[in-house]
Amino acid sequence: MRIQRILATTAALTCLTALAGCKEGGDRSSPPAGASAASPAGTPAAEGTLAAAQTQLRKFASCEDLSSKPGDPRLPAGDFPKAGQWSVEEVAVCSDTSETGAIVIAVPKDMKAFQEGYKKYVLDRMAAGDGAYGLFDQVLVGKGFVVFPTRTPTSVKLVRSDLRVLVCNPGGRVPEGYKREKPLVEGCSLTDFVSSEDGSGSPNFEIPQNPDNGGEAKPGQPKNGSLGLPRAGSLAELRKLVGNSLACEKNYSTDPETVAVSSIDYVPVVTGNALDWGVTGRALCGQPAGERRAHDLSWLSTVGDMKKLQAKAKAAQQADLKDDGRLKATTSLLLVGENVAVETNSPSSRFGLYQLQFLYLNCKPGFTAPGGYRLEKAQVDGCVLTNYEPDHPAA
Repeated sequence: MRIQRILATTAALTCLTALAGCKEGGDRSSPPAGASAASPAGTPAAEGTLAAAQTQLRKFASCEDLSSKPGDPRLPAGDFPKAGQWSVEEVAVCSDTSETGAIVIAVPKDMKAFQEGYKKYVLDRMAAGDGAYGLFDQVLVGKGFVVFPTRTPTSVKLVRSDLRVLVCNPGGRVPEGYKREKPLVEGCSLTDFVSSEDGSGSPNFEIPQNPDNGGEAKPGQPKNGSLGLPRAGSLAELRKLVGNSLACEKNYSTDPETVAVSSIDYVPVVTGNALDWGVTGRALCGQPAGERRAHDLSWLSTVGDMKKLQAKAKAAQQADLKDDGRLKATTSLLLVGENVAVETNSPSSRFGLYQLQFLYLNCKPGFTAPGGYRLEKAQVDGCVLTNYEPDHPAA
């Protein structure tokens, strides 16, 4: 992250405070609450905004030991917005203890002037030869305040609120799946996408993750192509195929109400109307909740439209990854064959399914597999089929 470059000059950082004048949704008809406040620095109005900002931030990230002392050692080195500069009324800093970083909070008097100043600074830096300036500098606009975290993971947490990243570099893009809103100045945008150079920002689901790079062989699979995927002509055949890997022998049901069950411990991939997922038949293995808590749940599907299934599963997986880049522990993984699929959150069960040549649909940006594991194209862009799980690698 290049927040130090924003803090390197007074002009850059004072820009950060004008951002707070953006209304959610880009409505420029009137500023948000506090946007036109003109109370001098250090007054109760400014202090009240700082306290309110801390309260809002703490709903999504750690923001401890708030201080407005100019000499606070947590403030980034170099210049930063001071009271009276670039419409800044008050500046404070708090500690993000969970990410071992800090969050600087600036309270502006004129939000639009701040945004205009930031935009001008970005364009001046670009004209001076730094064409990428502003693409990775995380300036987050709130209602009545602006923050700039010193750690990228902090920004990722904060954009889950109504805070938005201000981007004024014309080369900045908002990938599919993220919001793009209008700020108070033309030529910039507000987004919940956090861009970073090191990959620790928001996942970019538009980046192709398919492993075929034009070489003779794909990583993790033989040069002669895929080892193949399993298939079954019916749910009964699929039940028999996976019988040794899943609890399907004694506890098996195709009753729609039973199949639709889920629990806090077992969350299926396919939800709602199975036909919308390209699924033609569906069954449940394992014991639903009754006298005792549900256990060993997994779902079997025959698939009429594998591309539709993978597309829907990709969207569900991306929604799960968006908050923190991780899948919920109770969410099942989708393992596919040619015309069948299995959903389970049991690593040991998946290990058995991998031996049957099922492969897991992985749509996490940047995923790759080491040599010796299978890594093949999925039927949807941005996903791969693999038998490698970083958290549960096969011995």
